[in-house]
Amino acid sequence: MKQGFFEKLSSYLVPIAGRLNNNRYLSVLRDAFMLAFPLTIFGSIVVVLMNLPFLDRIMSESSLNTFQSAFNIAPQATMNIMSIFVVFGIGYYLSKSYNVEAVFGGAIALASFLILTPFFLEVEGQEAIQNVISVDRLGAKGMFLGMIVAFTSAEIYRFLVQKDLTIKMPAGVPPAVAKSFSALIPAVITLTVFLGINILVTQLFKTNMHDVIYHLVQAPLVNLGSGIIPTLIAVFAIQLLWFFGLHGQIIINSVMDPIWNTLAIENLNSYTKTGEVPHVISKPFMEIYTVGMGGTGMTLAVVIAILLFMKSKQMKQVAKLGLGPGIFNVNEPIIFGLPIVMNPLIIVPWILAPMVATLVSYFAMTTGIVPPPTGVTVPWTVPIFINGMMATNSLAGGILQLVNFFIVLAIWFPFLRIIDRVNVLKEKESNREKESDEKKTDNKVS
Repeated sequence: MKQGFFEKLSSYLVPIAGRLNNNRYLSVLRDAFMLAFPLTIFGSIVVVLMNLPFLDRIMSESSLNTFQSAFNIAPQATMNIMSIFVVFGIGYYLSKSYNVEAVFGGAIALASFLILTPFFLEVEGQEAIQNVISVDRLGAKGMFLGMIVAFTSAEIYRFLVQKDLTIKMPAGVPPAVAKSFSALIPAVITLTVFLGINILVTQLFKTNMHDVIYHLVQAPLVNLGSGIIPTLIAVFAIQLLWFFGLHGQIIINSVMDPIWNTLAIENLNSYTKTGEVPHVISKPFMEIYTVGMGGTGMTLAVVIAILLFMKSKQMKQVAKLGLGPGIFNVNEPIIFGLPIVMNPLIIVPWILAPMVATLVSYFAMTTGIVPPPTGVTVPWTVPIFINGMMATNSLAGGILQLVNFFIVLAIWFPFLRIIDRVNVLKEKESNREKESDEKKTDNKVS
């Protein structure tokens, strides 16, 4: 009966998850964020080095200020202008998905975004020196406008190209020149559209699209996404999808990453300027305090529990195979080897443990016991405890992971005992049948 229930639920969930996973726009958004990933990793490493807790003990105040000022350009040029990379990535990958010239799609998307970005005059005395853009418009504050503009501009560009509104060059013209002329008309039309929008908004309504989208769309969504209830719903959905063999992170993160990444950038901006972190929930929180503890479902605790306390040879063999990868947060051997997928005995701890650990982490940080993640991006393969310290720039961040480790172990333990007893009985029965077959074979031979 239980198996029938899970099969029926799977028949509803799997098609929905499959459509989300294969959705063109969500796939493009995921790839665009991954384009920025190596750049944000570099910026994050520098931020960690700049804010090591012992630096103020080995360096004078002036030396520390000089050191931090010299290295501060790295996060400014990477993480703080992340919207630029995401906008270009969306334009590039969306154009590529339509088999039109991708690099022009990325460039047009970026130019469209900059057309809607307010410039202001930097004035010294009575003299205007130069036009400048506030960095926050290229980072967290401009993220949602950037995504909207990138998708829209790329769609206009590919539509015009596919309608053959292009300039054809003779056969002898170099390919780079031919491609540039081919993109000329679609680029001019697309950029004209966004120029017209900018003129309308700035001249008629005396504002700019950045502020419009930020106040109407981004701020409400970010406030919603930073709450514990939506976060727990996201964790539940991730675990449930994995239970049916679907990659929960890819599906759910494609929807939630714009919000979580925006929160992370806001955290980093605040941390580098004031040392304060405004949001608990962010992309690093979701990475470090769920996936960063042995992979999806925090299964490193499960592996250790099996190796130390269980008797089943089959379970121990799976755990031995999963220990090495699990240390580096890869747990497919456990998910498919234990198995976790479609196993009714495991669904309760599989879903419950990450939600409880997430709740504990949230309250530990909101109450000030543990500092929240600063916004730096820590590679997901960094082992438990180390990644917690790196994400929070605090020993307490690693200790919290160890507390969560034992919480997960405690939730899983009774269920593992049940599975272990079932497996031990099966193994004994299998051994008896094997011995019986061997005796029959010996009697025949004799």
